Amino acid sequence: MNAVKYSCCAGRGKRLLALMLAATVLAGCASFSEDRGLGLAQQTAKERLGKDITWVRSEADADSVKTKVQALLGKPLSADDAVQIALYNNPGLQATYAELGISESDLVSAGRIDNPRFIFMRAINRESDVKIESLLSFGVMSLITLPMRMEAAGRRFEATRRGVTSEMLRTASETRKAWVAAVAAAQTVQYMAQVKESAEAGAELARRMARAGNFSKLSQMREHAFYADATTQLARAQQAAVSAREQLTRLMGLPDAQAFRLPERLPDLPAAPRTEADIAKETMNERLDITAARYEAEALAATLGLTKVTRFTNVFEIGRARVDEGREPRKWGWEVAFEIPIFDFGGARVAGAEARYMQAAERIRETAVTASSEVRETYSAYRTQHDLARHYREEIVPLRKKISDQMLLRYNGMLKSVFELLADAREQVMAVNGAIEAQRDFWMAEADLQMALIGKPSALGLGKPLASTPVKYAGGGH
Repeated sequence: MNAVKYSCCAGRGKRLLALMLAATVLAGCASFSEDRGLGLAQQTAKERLGKDITWVRSEADADSVKTKVQALLGKPLSADDAVQIALYNNPGLQATYAELGISESDLVSAGRIDNPRFIFMRAINRESDVKIESLLSFGVMSLITLPMRMEAAGRRFEATRRGVTSEMLRTASETRKAWVAAVAAAQTVQYMAQVKESAEAGAELARRMARAGNFSKLSQMREHAFYADATTQLARAQQAAVSAREQLTRLMGLPDAQAFRLPERLPDLPAAPRTEADIAKETMNERLDITAARYEAEALAATLGLTKVTRFTNVFEIGRARVDEGREPRKWGWEVAFEIPIFDFGGARVAGAEARYMQAAERIRETAVTASSEVRETYSAYRTQHDLARHYREEIVPLRKKISDQMLLRYNGMLKSVFELLADAREQVMAVNGAIEAQRDFWMAEADLQMALIGKPSALGLGKPLASTPVKYAGGGH
């Protein structure tokens, strides 16, 4: 009879050993990926932007990025070069890449079972009888729920990958807009300087003519007031240029605003604007914020299933036990431990998980509605700004030039005064400034449209959990 019992225990021991071995193999499968989750962002940057990105995690990476940045800074900075530098060198973006490391660490942790727990107890009574107990156990529920935990963590990791990708694209869009603003501001300074020179010449001429008695005091004061206003406007334009340049400097992660050179003017308008048919080809399913929200909901659904599995049995352990009681023969056996749901039946956890899932589902619908509206709104702004910029280029600026040519002819024929000629020159420069602003607004609207087709990361919650807090298990000795 004793032999039969021993054989039975030995068989159970073999099965337990096999179970632990299988758990070890499963845990070993949970490892870090080669690209640490950056592959989606790299592929998106290549396909949508034609750019490369690097996650700086070593001195070699830092040296490589520094070399590439210096090469791009060795020539006048184009918008594409500015975007590439920002993708390499922006410190905030590099910090966002670390979200991938954090999320993948959670994924790897979810794919590993809890550590085994060893308990040792030694007791002695007054008669010097010694009792020693030892127990080696591990959490069975940790092993049983391993696939579901890995699925939930995997979906959270996918949501993080899309959030990081969207943040990368947002940084690229902001950098492109900052480049447009910096170049336009520099152009504005040039033309405002011309306005000031024209106003200064008019004020000096008015002063001399008033001194000679050929000009009224009121007319002289008007010319001087215009000169004073032009000086103020130039100062404001110069400060705006400094601010725009510094914004671009920050986005590119450069230590000095003088480390780069900008071109003298903005690029020309495209031959034709994008049509609604072109925009329709960009399906809403490609927006990264929608796909990220969808993955978050799926992760919550997986978490809900996990919550239901562990509703009644949240801690379940099994282990090999040994008992030594002084002179008595050593005893071997098994110990099983689990919680008895007397006070908490897990209903609150399930209800909370279900509510979070329904909340995520509504977030998806909200994101989709917002996305459609944003695309329509940004496309309308894009077409409006293109039409305005083209109107300045084809109508207003050429017309002002024709007027100035006619004014010059009449001045040469002594039909117009020098003050009328100067006033016309000022109006022509202001028209050119308006054309610069319209051209700037178009390129910014174009960047906004590109971002609206891709998705905005503001609702993704980078830096905070993308789903509910995972269910924690008390078993396993942690």
